[in-house]
Amino acid sequence: MGRLFGTDGVRGVANADLTAELALGLSVAAAHVLAEAGTFAGHRATAIVGRDPRASGEFLEAAVVAGLASAGVDVLRVGVLPTPAVAYLTGALGADLGVMLSASHNAMPDNGIKFFARGGHKLADDLEDRIESVYEEHRTGAPWDRPTGSGVGRVSDYTEGFDKYVAHLIGVLPNRLEGLKVVLDEAHGAAAYVSPEAFTRAGAEIITIGAEPDGLNINDGCGSTHLDLLKQAVVEHGADFGVAHDGDADRCLAVDHTGAEVDGDQILAVLALAMRESGQLRENTVVGTVMSNLGFKLAMEAEGIQVVQTGVGDRYVLESMKEHGYALGGEQSGHVIILDHATTGDGTLTGLLLAARIAATGRTLAELAGVMTRLPQILINVPDVDKSRVTTSGELAAAVTEAERELGTTGRVLLRPSGTEPLVRVMVEAADIEQARAVAGRLADVVKSALG
Repeated sequence: MGRLFGTDGVRGVANADLTAELALGLSVAAAHVLAEAGTFAGHRATAIVGRDPRASGEFLEAAVVAGLASAGVDVLRVGVLPTPAVAYLTGALGADLGVMLSASHNAMPDNGIKFFARGGHKLADDLEDRIESVYEEHRTGAPWDRPTGSGVGRVSDYTEGFDKYVAHLIGVLPNRLEGLKVVLDEAHGAAAYVSPEAFTRAGAEIITIGAEPDGLNINDGCGSTHLDLLKQAVVEHGADFGVAHDGDADRCLAVDHTGAEVDGDQILAVLALAMRESGQLRENTVVGTVMSNLGFKLAMEAEGIQVVQTGVGDRYVLESMKEHGYALGGEQSGHVIILDHATTGDGTLTGLLLAARIAATGRTLAELAGVMTRLPQILINVPDVDKSRVTTSGELAAAVTEAERELGTTGRVLLRPSGTEPLVRVMVEAADIEQARAVAGRLADVVKSALG
């Protein structure tokens, strides 16, 4: 069996790859593994279970709840809420486990299961591996040790979760948002009600789009992966700016008053300066990834802020932040982690803090985001090559050295083997788009000849 857990939980086509049986089995396995690890020692275990609005989330939620309760875990169902809300409530309510059912920005037929440990933190890799192992062992016939009588878990709805999470978001804000007009694109997803409520309570005037989830329309032509509707709405309504979430609202992209996109790197730059000003940017450092635009790194260096880069994926950003005590990190895709207030990327919190900075400074988002200049970035995927030889090919190393010499200090090269496909990603940044395109094309040709 291939590894079920990816970098962001277990995902697949609901009712094909991700079945009710798999969801139930993994939930029982998770309960047993955490019990073995001592997580439940001395008390009756409790789990928080939430989901995004996908139709498949209804039966998968039922399977997860059944699995946990059958293993003796009491379950609090919080219903449709963002991933960061489930993580927050897991910590705030002192639960032993959190479970979120979502496939994030993926299309509606997909779904996923993500487990959170006590405190709302992602499960450690070794625990995920153990859950897989235990699940497989029992899937092939080994009987479970099942509680009976009063030992079975009880299930209840925790309707207060919505207000508790919104109150948490409002409590983080350094100032009110009166005077701002904001367009919110909720991707017909998990933040369709939370985000408008939070912005309204904070004092902003809001216009919503993509805020009518019906179980089938999540991420469909809207949200952070489809910004055209938001750009149009911001300009049409004369709004100060717009915010776009993905299906589970753990990311945030923005659009300024002119309709121009403001990506995760620019949002990080704006928040880094705000947090430094308020004394919250610990170690004067922000964490990005190797795919962060070079313009971000140059802008932060010009401001005297250190940038630490990790591998691609918000889990690696979070690992670095937790290990070194950094307060802010994120990705170009809009996963922004403010570790003092969230254990995962939180798109609603990010949007609120961006709005607070605009309100506090009286400057437009375009002006604030102008602290950095995005360098042109060309990405070419080179398929059907031996990606394992990226770091050992002398011919490729020589080509990269020559490209870096040509680009100088205002450009860079990144060759990255795909984690799931037999291809190599060639990324080139340069001050000039044509130079970036030419260098990337030459390097792609060398990848084909050297690794093909």
